[in-house]
Amino acid sequence: MPISNSRVSASYRRGFWSWLSSNQTYHSVSLFLLGTKRKRFILLAALPVLWALVANFAPLLKMLEFSFYEAYPLSKGRGIVYTLDNWIEFFILNVYTIPFLRSIVFSIILTISTLILTYPIAYYLAQHLPKSKQLLFLLILLIPFWVGEIIRTYAIMILLGNKGLINLILQYFDIIESPIPFMYTHFSLGIGIVYLTSLYMLLPLYSTLEQIPKNLLEASADLGAGPWTRFWRVTLPLSKDGITSGCTLVFLISTGFYAAPVMLGGPSSTMFSETIAGTFNVAADRWPVGAAFSSIMLITTIFVAAVFLKIMGRGGKGILR
Repeated sequence: MPISNSRVSASYRRGFWSWLSSNQTYHSVSLFLLGTKRKRFILLAALPVLWALVANFAPLLKMLEFSFYEAYPLSKGRGIVYTLDNWIEFFILNVYTIPFLRSIVFSIILTISTLILTYPIAYYLAQHLPKSKQLLFLLILLIPFWVGEIIRTYAIMILLGNKGLINLILQYFDIIESPIPFMYTHFSLGIGIVYLTSLYMLLPLYSTLEQIPKNLLEASADLGAGPWTRFWRVTLPLSKDGITSGCTLVFLISTGFYAAPVMLGGPSSTMFSETIAGTFNVAADRWPVGAAFSSIMLITTIFVAAVFLKIMGRGGKGILR
């Protein structure tokens, strides 16, 4: 009677694992790699660490190296010449420093605005909505973020354009006679970036607020604390971690936006990301300048984020305690 292929395969697998389990070399290698908790941790962490080094830090380090090149791409037969001129150029020309300062200040203002707008939503979801409905409302809020940044930016343009929804409604009710020029201003750019980054503020806030024990609020109410007192003395301090995470994410992301400033901003609201892109795209021989400007923006945003984290503090220290 012929033996089926599945039986042969199962018999082969049992034979292979039986041979492997009794193999001395296999046991020696396993003991060497997995013999202790420390070795197992190193083995598990090796791939993520390698990925972080190759995918994240290596490009940044290469960009930093490019920023000191005199020219790139390199001419044939000419070696690398290092210079500080690319960095000095940033500090001596207002055409670069003004968009840079505008980007930093604008990102800080938008981060605060996003916090103010999303905190009440996160608070309502976490503290007042029944558990059975929280997931449904979160999914509804997440639906717009299932599409790309460009599509969502076009949605803002449709909303704020001269023939957009807001102007059409205002004209329909005879509130205005001619369209209000919302587009290509600081206002349209601010609305767009707040909309694009609100999710990064909402989720950390919701996660933190949802973990606040309700018995603390009930105990403070029993002791005579009113709604505002409970919020300022209990809820707000306990949501510090969510505020810190959300603000840090929104600030770092908003400083690097490129599509939104191009599509929603105007000449008076040029962001530093547009200036950097111009050195790469328009002037191909100015890659080292673009790399220097990118490095300056990276260092500055990390510094501002670090100062913010220091101000907020950890372990109960900071401005919210």
